[in-house]
Amino acid sequence: MWGIIPAAGSGTRIQPLAFSKELLPVGGRVDGEFERPRAISEYLVDRMITGGADKLCFVIAPGKSDILEYYGGGNLDSVTISFVVQPHPSGLCDAIFQAAPLVAPDEAVCIGLPDTIWFPENALCGLPDEQLSFLLFPVEHPQFFDAVRTTGEGRVIEIQVKQENASSNWIWGAFKMPGTILHELRSLWLERRRQDEYIGTLINAWLACGGTAVGIRAGESYVDVGTLHGYRKAIALLSRGAAASQSATLGGWQAAPSHAVV
Repeated sequence: MWGIIPAAGSGTRIQPLAFSKELLPVGGRVDGEFERPRAISEYLVDRMITGGADKLCFVIAPGKSDILEYYGGGNLDSVTISFVVQPHPSGLCDAIFQAAPLVAPDEAVCIGLPDTIWFPENALCGLPDEQLSFLLFPVEHPQFFDAVRTTGEGRVIEIQVKQENASSNWIWGAFKMPGTILHELRSLWLERRRQDEYIGTLINAWLACGGTAVGIRAGESYVDVGTLHGYRKAIALLSRGAAASQSATLGGWQAAPSHAVV
């Protein structure tokens, strides 16, 4: 399975930084006998690998060679890593489809945002490979995200892109599909003259043309680290996770491992 990581954004909401926002240190991890800072994008990488990805593609902007240097050094022996360049900042759809030529029709592909942290870590495992499926998370302020309306059975009705009066508090945090659907979505995007900046508007057009998608409410917590406020929330979220893991261990039973050290 491919994991596509769109990492071409400039991160204006959290600038100035001396490096790409996807390498922003958030928490840390133990590496052998040493503890080192952990880049925010590592959380998505780990979740994709846990979800079954054995190939990762970073979509980067021309000036973001630090991401290539960070992940191109062979530190992830369990996966194959590729890089493609998005020549111009033309939105999420354009970034995702830059990687489409790498994905065969019979391969599964998952997509997530590298400046987010979400739990549970294995949530991608619950998404089916054979259809377009969205991993949904409950949030307090859905108007800042892409809210997803579904039927009681989980069929996606509409994606409300940063809509002020969003009627659902469930947002997508990642999604998965077979390669055939990725290429069909790209074809539709081209037919629409690349007008869709956000994936949500393209999915709405896909649904209107008879396409189907499901929303899986398997997410528990979701933080966008693209702002200073989000960064602080991420630190607090990781601190709670580390404390819960330590408490569970002291209580005499084995908890799910947590690599976060804050």
